[in-house]
Amino acid sequence: MPKKWLQIKGDPSVRAFLFEQSRVESLFDVNLDLVHDVVHRLLTRKGAFHVKVHYSSSQLTCWFADDAYRYRVYVWEEVLDPAFIDQFRDFSLKHLQPLIDANDIPTILGEFKRLRTTDETIYMRNGSVNVINGMIGMTFSCDGAHYIDHRTFFEKLDTFDTVSAEARDAVWESCISVGSLIGCQDLCGAQPL
Repeated sequence: MPKKWLQIKGDPSVRAFLFEQSRVESLFDVNLDLVHDVVHRLLTRKGAFHVKVHYSSSQLTCWFADDAYRYRVYVWEEVLDPAFIDQFRDFSLKHLQPLIDANDIPTILGEFKRLRTTDETIYMRNGSVNVINGMIGMTFSCDGAHYIDHRTFFEKLDTFDTVSAEARDAVWESCISVGSLIGCQDLCGAQPL
């Protein structure tokens, strides 16, 4: 596990065509607040210690403390069902001494929402939270992946900034045709010339 922040460049062919694509609204996007409410309840009351939200494909992948060796996949029809959360019994994770406090989950999910919806070209495709080891994972439209401990994530919230179309065009001119610089960090792994 990375101690602070691990950034991994993805598929160069995806990065090469980054500015030729844009986000298509998914079923999770249309219901983002509801999806995040479900994720919050899974992580704080229903025994899930790791949840990955696949925004583009509208699915959740969950690991539960009472069955940690098996992950479960839930598609949008299940997640958006009003009775979805009721199938899980209440289960506290306090005995596992989670590194991420339940009160921090809304801040994390709020940042996920911003990173998913602010920019139509560079956006979060999926995000994960592991409350036990404190790790947050994110993959972006440029196929760049980030694994960051929660403390560094909270310290660097302003680093995950989005740019205007004009700034993006200017950056594009100075990049090696593989991505865009976002704020101080590069979500996609491109390096300036």
